[in-house]
Amino acid sequence: MTQDVPYGAWPSPIGAVTAASHDGSPEFVGFVGDEVWWTEPRPAEGGRRALVRRLADGSEQRPLPAPWNVRSRVMEYGGRPWAGTAAADGPLIVFVDFADQRLYAYRPGAEPLPLTPVSAVGDGLRWVDPQIHPDRGEVWCVLEEFTGDGPSDVRRVIAAVPLDGSAAADRGAVRELTDGADRFVTGPRLSPDGRQAVWIAWNHPLMPWDGTELKLAQVGQDGAFTGVRTLIGGPEESVAQAEWTPGGTLVAATDRTGWWNLHRVDPGTGEAVNLCPRQEEFAGPLWKLGYRWFAPVGEGLLAVLHGVGAQRLAILDPATGELADVPGRWTEWAAGLATSGTRVLDVAASARSSSEIVELDTRTGHARVIGCAHQDTVDPAYVPDPTARTFTGPGGREVHAYVYPPRNPEAAAPAGELPPYVIWVHGGPTSRVPMVLDVEIAYFTSRGIGVAEVNYGGSTGYGRAYRERLREQWGVVDVEDCAAVARALVEEGTADGARLAIRGGSAGGWTTGASLTSTDLYACGAISFPILDLTGWSANGETHDFESRYLESLVGPLAEVPDRYRDRSPVNRADRVTAPFLLLQGLDDVICPPVQCERFLEQIAGHGIPHAYLTFEGEGHGFRRQETIIACLEAELSLYGQVFGFVPPAVPRLELTT
Repeated sequence: MTQDVPYGAWPSPIGAVTAASHDGSPEFVGFVGDEVWWTEPRPAEGGRRALVRRLADGSEQRPLPAPWNVRSRVMEYGGRPWAGTAAADGPLIVFVDFADQRLYAYRPGAEPLPLTPVSAVGDGLRWVDPQIHPDRGEVWCVLEEFTGDGPSDVRRVIAAVPLDGSAAADRGAVRELTDGADRFVTGPRLSPDGRQAVWIAWNHPLMPWDGTELKLAQVGQDGAFTGVRTLIGGPEESVAQAEWTPGGTLVAATDRTGWWNLHRVDPGTGEAVNLCPRQEEFAGPLWKLGYRWFAPVGEGLLAVLHGVGAQRLAILDPATGELADVPGRWTEWAAGLATSGTRVLDVAASARSSSEIVELDTRTGHARVIGCAHQDTVDPAYVPDPTARTFTGPGGREVHAYVYPPRNPEAAAPAGELPPYVIWVHGGPTSRVPMVLDVEIAYFTSRGIGVAEVNYGGSTGYGRAYRERLREQWGVVDVEDCAAVARALVEEGTADGARLAIRGGSAGGWTTGASLTSTDLYACGAISFPILDLTGWSANGETHDFESRYLESLVGPLAEVPDRYRDRSPVNRADRVTAPFLLLQGLDDVICPPVQCERFLEQIAGHGIPHAYLTFEGEGHGFRRQETIIACLEAELSLYGQVFGFVPPAVPRLELTT
């Protein structure tokens, strides 16, 4: 029976425990012979990533019990942490364990064998994106090696590690394939004839979506790289991925046209031919090493992801440029394609279904779910029906967003009442939020709180020009675009203009903080593991090496525009905050450390603004533990209740101080 209940106080079957237990998604799928392996989140097991094995008969195993945690820390965001091959005596898996970052070789039924040593220097040795070469008796990886105690005392190379364990106590047994001249390297790929290898490299101050180089080397009989040269790429061209086809053709995803398109690259001349010219993205930003947006499949075909905004799976015939989309209910596919013969594997989701592992047989065109099958954890009637919207920002520019209205079959608000809305700001900022089923969003919408996720200028998925809108405009364009969406929702009668909020984590936390210190549009805000002091974060070693010079493109060179760093930072505008806020911070975060929050709180003290600061031991950048996620969701809902004027049922009251 429908009841008249104020927005925000609607009774909901979606509790914080339910939302937290379904946080995260499967990742890094792969074939190992006839088997399929992947990693899955385990929020209730300390947030570890478990390795899952699906046998040929369809049964599943979790071969590595807790506390094994298959996750890399290279560049802090990590990447593909495992690889496998079918050996005569069964699967051979090479993986990275999060606790010590060592590489291990694992055969089901035996204990993992360490392949690499532990270093006492700085944060030690780290590995990612393994490629097993059984005929060579080694696994190729990206090696990140710390040379001192500072976050930027680090070097990265492509390295070969013996599979026999001889390097487990001997760093000298690790064979370095590149010379370390490039700050960042990824994607080592050996040609089918074993004579050439390619990889992607870039250097500070560039980020991989700004400019990278596709490098090629000859591979000698001793396995050494010689004659290294750049094929394509440069400071204004981003090469995101490169692969050899079984026939020896080199294919690369590059944005030289303004969009990441697939090109056939001549290894001799570097000539690049666009295989399917479209104003669509066939790749994305390299936040994690080992992402794959395309992969060879069948006889001369490519499995590809493509689209504007959302990416869908298709089969591309490079000879004709013909692109055939794969049918099915899935609207978002992850950058983790794996292929074997005519089989294609990936993780896919939609607005009504969670992330599932989908296998496509290109011979029949049939796609089926083979792992993590979606199950309705709650009645779908409580799940929101989102819409993709394009709003108008300052100067008439387009702003893309997904709007999730409140939805609950058992509740309705009193006549004339409009719902509160929360603007969700994604991290990155060079990233994108997908429109997929998120139980955390349903936690709020089922209670009568609308959500709008904004892919503001600077987001990926809409071409290079769209993401470069944020160049030197971070804290301006993102703030304006989020505000434009919020105001449009109010003007069209969708949202209550007196009950708007904004929330975000990491770069989204920055935009939230910048919004609360530059506008009175929002009644409150929730800020998670944020950047709040640009100067400290960039110049004082308060972040990791990968992003240590990111602000040169987002804000400008510090030496040239120091006032811009000072004036845009929320820590220097704390006196302008008028809205209550919640700060959430992991104490083990090395990307956005607690000092950023602490410095902001020092400046806010004495201004009489109600706020709360919750910290969590054992959490880094992004929360993974079930108990942490529960605490954060309930605290955020309590904040909204106190500010928007409703009492959320069965939620502890968040204590706000001034």
